[in-house]
Amino acid sequence: MTPADPSGTGGPQAGPVPGLYPWPFDGDLRPDNTALLVIGMQRDYLCAGGWLDCAGHDIAPLAALSAPLGSTLSALRRAGLAVLHLREGHRPDLNDLPETKRWRSARMGAEIGHPGPLGRHLVRGAPGTDLVLPALPGEDIIEVTGRSGFYGTDLDALLRLRGLRNLVLAGALTDGMVQATLREANDRGYECLVLEDLCASTSPAQHAEQIRMFALAGGLWGSVGRSADLLAALEDPR
Repeated sequence: MTPADPSGTGGPQAGPVPGLYPWPFDGDLRPDNTALLVIGMQRDYLCAGGWLDCAGHDIAPLAALSAPLGSTLSALRRAGLAVLHLREGHRPDLNDLPETKRWRSARMGAEIGHPGPLGRHLVRGAPGTDLVLPALPGEDIIEVTGRSGFYGTDLDALLRLRGLRNLVLAGALTDGMVQATLREANDRGYECLVLEDLCASTSPAQHAEQIRMFALAGGLWGSVGRSADLLAALEDPR
């Protein structure tokens, strides 16, 4: 027996996705109420000569995300999910760059706004902010200046106007923009799923520790699952 659709749209429901708890919490998983947030998949994070590389971080775990996340992204597009891309980038005049953030980036060895092999670090329009997994026409690109994808952006408005209340998070960095966006999304009432196999940090240990912290919260900020289980749930409408 097909369960009632709480939205009243009559669309087929999928799920649940196994994880910290069966996701989403109310069982209402449909392509028309669920979005994939592709976070931080930009050259300044993943590529040689980018901001993180110039700061001395190991980008290999991040670069390794491109192929598996690209494959899942294609599958979720075919399933009808909305896709939004989040990337870190400041105005060319740097008027949106707090002095504290500038100072910390300089201390890391790659000051935001300074020139590098991929142009000015983390500045909009520079090659370093290009997406490794390009957005398709109609897919929004959110320019992020803080840690959370919601800070100072129209992400919340774009999601609410389209009735998107389930958020699937994937990308970089697990302990950076992914974590910060997850926590603020929870505060704003979104039901979140982090795909642990499609997130990464500059070391596997940092990634694993952040996933462990998500699990210790017992689902306080949302669930943690795997991409294969999400795809299986979407392919098996109830």
